[in-house]
Amino acid sequence: MNRLRTAALDRFAAADPGLVRLRLAGSAVLGIILAVAALLPAHLPLTVMLVGAIAAMMTAFTVNDATPGGQAITLGLAFLTGATSITVASLGSALPPMDSIVFVMLIFVAVYAQRFGPRGTALGSIGFFLFFFPMFLQTHLKQVPQLLLALAVGVLANAVVRFVLLRHHPEAEFLRVRRAFRARLAEVVRAAEAHLAVNGSERTRRQLRRSISRLHECVLLIEDAAPDVVDARAADVLRRRAIEVELAVEWLTSTVQRTCSDELTAEVRDDLIARLARFRALMERDPRELPLISQTGEYSRMLVEGSRIDEHAAPGDGVRKALAELALADDRAQRAAVPEATTEPLDEDDEPAPRFAYDNQTRSAIQAVVGGGLAVLGGELVSHQRWYWAVLTVFVVFIGASSAGATFVKGVRRLGGTLIGIFGGVLLASLVAGSTPATLALILVCVFGMVYTARVSQVVMAFFVTSMLGLLYSLLGTFSFAVLWIRVAETAVGAAAGILAAIVIVPVRTRSVMLDDITEVLDELAEFLEHAEGLLAGEENVNIIELSRDLDRAVEQVRTTIEPLTHPVNFRSARRDYGWHVLTTLETIAFRARHVAARAQPGQLAGGDVGRLRQFTGRLLANIDVLRKALDAPGGPTPGTLVRDDGTPVSDRVEQAETRAVLSSLSHLDEGLVSLGRVFHVEATDPRVPAK
Repeated sequence: MNRLRTAALDRFAAADPGLVRLRLAGSAVLGIILAVAALLPAHLPLTVMLVGAIAAMMTAFTVNDATPGGQAITLGLAFLTGATSITVASLGSALPPMDSIVFVMLIFVAVYAQRFGPRGTALGSIGFFLFFFPMFLQTHLKQVPQLLLALAVGVLANAVVRFVLLRHHPEAEFLRVRRAFRARLAEVVRAAEAHLAVNGSERTRRQLRRSISRLHECVLLIEDAAPDVVDARAADVLRRRAIEVELAVEWLTSTVQRTCSDELTAEVRDDLIARLARFRALMERDPRELPLISQTGEYSRMLVEGSRIDEHAAPGDGVRKALAELALADDRAQRAAVPEATTEPLDEDDEPAPRFAYDNQTRSAIQAVVGGGLAVLGGELVSHQRWYWAVLTVFVVFIGASSAGATFVKGVRRLGGTLIGIFGGVLLASLVAGSTPATLALILVCVFGMVYTARVSQVVMAFFVTSMLGLLYSLLGTFSFAVLWIRVAETAVGAAAGILAAIVIVPVRTRSVMLDDITEVLDELAEFLEHAEGLLAGEENVNIIELSRDLDRAVEQVRTTIEPLTHPVNFRSARRDYGWHVLTTLETIAFRARHVAARAQPGQLAGGDVGRLRQFTGRLLANIDVLRKALDAPGGPTPGTLVRDDGTPVSDRVEQAETRAVLSSLSHLDEGLVSLGRVFHVEATDPRVPAK
């Protein structure tokens, strides 16, 4: 039983690194409880108390400033924004069609406000939703003073939860992230065991890829949280160690996949699986106990057996050696993770977005307005009373969408989740019919589920939203199956209106956004190589680990942009394969850059090796320029050719192992650039092949 409980907790920690989503969902529910408890003695109408609950939920969900001071300012602005929306919405209900006109214009404001960062996104969303809910609750102008009181109570309730009851504790959150890291590391090893057990399959290969992606996400969280709990120097060491672990994990999984193609006896295969299982048992320990891992007999055996000389390697020794490398890297990383000093959070130095500009965000805002107008017309045809559901769907599908494809995927997810939620809403409303306490309890459960899943699954979030609405209709005495079906119809109208606007009105194609994002990746890679050359040559001292993470984040943006191509809703397998090839190639480039960042030291290639270094980086930068030109004019004349590595073994170039590793990773970047060039029909020349 203890093992099952531990396994369940590990999976929970791995699914929510640092329990960030749990804290947000808990804050929303607790804020609602406090707001309702504070308003109950005033004996206000149910609709007024619901506005207070909604304000507490929305502020918990949307206010995400980096510092407590910034959060306090945004909460104050949220009250002013919400008060304006509630007043105008209550006035508009008495003066149709003023409500529909203002509502559609609010879509433009909310979508455009995303350019101003977290605060703009929060205030835009709060303004929109606190206009929507008074229409949903059918409030009147004479209720405005009570509604504003409820709004203030809701905002204050969230402030109490945020700054007093569920405060952000960096040390505790950092420990939780480390626990999640170990859980995800164990998940990768478990996937490697499964891959070996079946001698490799497409299903287990997908599991490996998914588990590595989750580990990578957790490593980024560790790096982001580190400056809050350790000093700058210790944070830099921890970043380096975390990259080493990630590299070792990826090396282990690639070695496991290569080993599956070898002829292994059943005894060797079982031995490798058993070793992976024993290593996983060590990884699943509490990180505070981790120094003990290096004192265990199993750990020592892994290091000894993993140090075989390559020339005398036995079957499976590649996996044994990779396992030993991972054990060593993990032990170093966990020792570096022990906080020794605290510092203030680092200030963000991002340049502010321009206040007024015509770019993709402005274009999305224009599309959202047109989609909102179409949604009003279509929604009125479905239901004269509940047309606003269609407009809400338009807003949801455009928030965070950067292309027509992304809008289409979000619309499909929203509709799918709503359809599933219909049955959940009917079932829950039927189960608790006539019981107000049970209805309120289930509403809180739906709020928790909605906030907890919002960042990971739009389908599940839509399910909880629709189920919650069914319960709210039951609480207000207006529940019926027909009302929920109107909700589905309005959602379909809104999704169709949003998708139509995204496709017809100054459309932004997924491929166009993808090309821009890939150009950004190449820019980050060029900057990384320039500074890496300066560091390795001893000409400058720069933190190229941070630069490698900038490259990682640029690749992550491509992953988000390219999702409409790789998503199963895209029925064209050729386009899915195209998307996966581009993404895999960029991930390989980022992996090689991380390898350089983890091994590079100041002046490591100064002196005799600096010529070889400049040869590598010069060729790579020239190839990047060729690819940039190809991306600037896709389908145009070939801007040049890419030049491959000359194929000289790295061992023939230098003697030191660390230096060989750095040069090897630099030379292997050619593979990724040439592979990317093939996608855009850029030819590559090979110096090893004489010209005809």
